[in-house]
Amino acid sequence: MAERGKRNIKIGLVQMQCAEDPAANVKKAIALTRDAAKQGAALVCLPELFRSRYFCQTEEARFFELAEPIPGPTSEAFVALAKELGIAIVVSLFERRAAGVYHNTVVLVERDQGITGTYRKMHIPDDPRYYEKYYFTPGDLGFKSFAAAGARIGTLICWDQWYPEAARLTALLGAEILFYPTAIGWHPEEKATYGARQREAWETAQRAHAIANGCYVIAVNRTGFEPDPASKSGGGIEFWGSSFVSAPDGHVLWRAPENVEAVHVMELDLNAIESQRHGWPFLRDRRIDAYADITRRYIGDS
Repeated sequence: MAERGKRNIKIGLVQMQCAEDPAANVKKAIALTRDAAKQGAALVCLPELFRSRYFCQTEEARFFELAEPIPGPTSEAFVALAKELGIAIVVSLFERRAAGVYHNTVVLVERDQGITGTYRKMHIPDDPRYYEKYYFTPGDLGFKSFAAAGARIGTLICWDQWYPEAARLTALLGAEILFYPTAIGWHPEEKATYGARQREAWETAQRAHAIANGCYVIAVNRTGFEPDPASKSGGGIEFWGSSFVSAPDGHVLWRAPENVEAVHVMELDLNAIESQRHGWPFLRDRRIDAYADITRRYIGDS
C-alpha cells in the first residue's frame, strides 16, 4: 500500500483586546498577524469583529456607521497584507451590503489571490448584551468550505459554534479545519456563579464538533473587559479569551490564557484526520435515510 504524503499546515491564532478606536484595532491586528507570519504561520485567524469594541451590547443606530462594504478599507488592507506576507488570513468584518442590510461576515484572503472566500454568519443571537439581531441579517450564502494554504477550511462565526448541524454540514463540504472567530465572555455580575460552567460548556460543545466530524476545531476569541456603551453604571462583558485548538479526537492541543493577548502558531498534521476517521467512523455510519425530520423546527407535537 502506498504511503500517504506528509500534509502539515502551520496555523496562527490571534487573541486580542479591542479598543474604542477602529484604526488602532486594525493597526494592532495587522501587527499581530505579522508576528504570527514571522513565526511561520501559513494561515492566520483573527477574532470576531476585531475592528471595534463589541457594539452589540446595546441597540444604537450610530453603530451602523462601523459597517463597511466588501471590498472595503479593512478587507483591502488585509488583502495587501496577505500578498506581502504570502499567507492566508481569516478576517472578520461588519459588512454593509446595502442600506438596511448588514451582515456579520468572514472573508478569506490568500497570498496574491485577494478574497477567495466569503461566509456570512448563519445563527444570529439575541440575548442580554448580545443584541446581534438588531444589527445583522442572517447569512444567505449557506455553509462553506474553502481551499486555503494547502488545506480545506470552514469559517463559522461565534454563535454558530453551538450548532452541531453547522459543523456537520461544513465538514461534509470537505472542511478539515473549522475556524470559529469569536466574541464571547462573562457578564461580570454572573461570573462567580456561572462563569466556570459557561466557559466549560462553550469549549465542550466545540470539542464535540471535532470528535463527531473527525476534524480540527479552532476557536479564536477576544479578551479584556469592554463596558456597555449605553450604560454609565456598570454592565459590560469580560471576554474570557481561552482561544484553543482541538484535535480530531477532541483533546485540546493548546489553550490561551483568559485575560491576556496571545499570538500562537502551531503545526497541524492533516493526515491525522483520516486516521481518526478510520478508528471512529462516524461519517461512514450516519443513517442519512433516517434524518429527514432534522429540517423541521420541532417534532414532539406531531
